[in-house]
Amino acid sequence: MKKDYSKYFLPNIVQARKRQQKSIVKRSAFNIPKVYQSLGKNRTFFVKTYGCQSNIRDTETINGILINLGFTPSSSLEKADLVILNTCAVRENAEKKVFGEIGFLKKMKINNPHFLFGVCGCMPQEETVVNRIVSKIKHLDFVFGTHNIHMLPEILDQVINHHKKVIQVFSKEGDVIEDLPVNRTSNIKAFVNIMQGCDKFCTYCIVPYTRGQIRSRTKEDIIKEVNDLIAKGYKEVTLLGQNVNSYGVDLYDDYRFWNLLTDVANTKIPRLRFVTSNPWNFNTKIVDVMKQHNNIMPYIHLPIQSGDETILQNMNRKMKIKDYYKIIEYIRTNIPTCAISTDIIVGFPNESAMQFENTIKMYNKIQFDNAYTFIYSPRSGTSAALIKDKIDITTKEKRLAQLNELVRKFAKKNNEQWIGKELIVLVEGYSKTNRNTLTGYSPEWKVVNFTGKAKVGDLVNVEITSVSRFSLNGEVI
Repeated sequence: MKKDYSKYFLPNIVQARKRQQKSIVKRSAFNIPKVYQSLGKNRTFFVKTYGCQSNIRDTETINGILINLGFTPSSSLEKADLVILNTCAVRENAEKKVFGEIGFLKKMKINNPHFLFGVCGCMPQEETVVNRIVSKIKHLDFVFGTHNIHMLPEILDQVINHHKKVIQVFSKEGDVIEDLPVNRTSNIKAFVNIMQGCDKFCTYCIVPYTRGQIRSRTKEDIIKEVNDLIAKGYKEVTLLGQNVNSYGVDLYDDYRFWNLLTDVANTKIPRLRFVTSNPWNFNTKIVDVMKQHNNIMPYIHLPIQSGDETILQNMNRKMKIKDYYKIIEYIRTNIPTCAISTDIIVGFPNESAMQFENTIKMYNKIQFDNAYTFIYSPRSGTSAALIKDKIDITTKEKRLAQLNELVRKFAKKNNEQWIGKELIVLVEGYSKTNRNTLTGYSPEWKVVNFTGKAKVGDLVNVEITSVSRFSLNGEVI
């Protein structure tokens, strides 16, 4: 007998392709009625986060909502009365980990019927994934997506007080909801969302379906959030967007990301970063603004994905390699110390040996500070997933290993230039492997491990004495 899903709100990949025309910003739209404020009484919670910085920032909002509902944070997943998995859909491996975790939570549910768990984030926004969850995972209590985090109090009310399973995932993008509560993971560094979604539709990427179209926050709301963080003593802010270059196109006629970057830098936040920039519509005005403001850190993440133009065309990434070189040259000419990282996908369907070699040539020429490298992972609903691929996994793994050798080589080479020099490091705590060693990040997004006296949140001068492939070592001056 076919399962009746009519009582659930499920996403639809066809509907998800349709885009809203304009963002709707709602302020003071979130409030928790008194009837919900004791939902978490005598209950603990734990949110496990997978994926990117946007998911980390979403978890901070989920934590804030749960605390406002009366829940108490748990020190571990195993000890919690409520567990939420905030998921990532970018690669298949991440999904496998989530389903493995769901299996573990199912056993906890069987042993303790009062235990509650749910799934949220990007995975539920995939039609095939949420259908699998609904049809096969009987012990799951609730599911929600990326567009309705603000509805969590209502969802938990249905689960706790009315003993209902709630599946509520929308294909239509959510509005921009301001004034949501937040419980941040750090009191010195903060992520600030400036937008959600992406309209580029790279053929391999599920993000335009899971996060929706571009929805920018207003510049006033962003600047207010940064000023509030400064007042609380925060030392660093990272502006977040799936493609920050597109900020404002849905809200303003003549106000773009470089304008926002200028205005946020003028708040005098000690350190300012941003991520991510698609090179396709990267504007050199961003570099000009960085050059003018010492508090904008000299680091740019600029994902190219492949060094072969035919592969880029098949990815629907409208970028000429020569134009990418020009961007890199402009950055290095104007900000010589700027560190540059990238993303590269190995084994896109039917990538030839020559096409992969073009990526190797490109990497040798640019010599990135770092790269996040992956074997192509087909995502259901994307056009690349329909391509019949003739390249076997063994070949792809060998290519990834070859590329990673270059990544390690140039990461260390770029680090070696700092030996004997001073870097200003934001102290974040003690090293996980040595309690006598402090650790933090340089302006160039380099991990620096060092000895000397300093407190968490201090900005200290560190002389670099040695390096490894992915970190620097030094002493406080």
